[in-house]
Amino acid sequence: MNSEKAVVALAALAQPSRLAIFRLLVVAGSDGMSVGKIGEELSLAGATLSFHMKELTHAGLIQGTQEGKFVYYRAQFAPMNELLAFLVEHCCDGSAEGCEVELPQCVEEAVDRRRAPARKRLARA
Repeated sequence: MNSEKAVVALAALAQPSRLAIFRLLVVAGSDGMSVGKIGEELSLAGATLSFHMKELTHAGLIQGTQEGKFVYYRAQFAPMNELLAFLVEHCCDGSAEGCEVELPQCVEEAVDRRRAPARKRLARA
């Protein structure tokens, strides 16, 4: 993830309703949730919900799929992990020793993938 994509994702999450939608979909996991159920859970009107879903989709944080008569949305975990990895990539100068940031394993792996090319560039210098 680069700075531009991170800003788009963070901007999408920097609104209370969109943050609530995203968190609800994270809890729903791979099963996702129908638009109607999301609106019901968060007491959001259809037009308002549609606007927020579009913003989160544009940011790559959620994805909708048509399943019969319903559209189900799911959180996109890879971009979420990439965003978290981007935010903490240089935390504690890249050293886990003594660092107070505790990351889930999936995010630690994303951070390691981001750091690997930087280590190679430094080794060549």
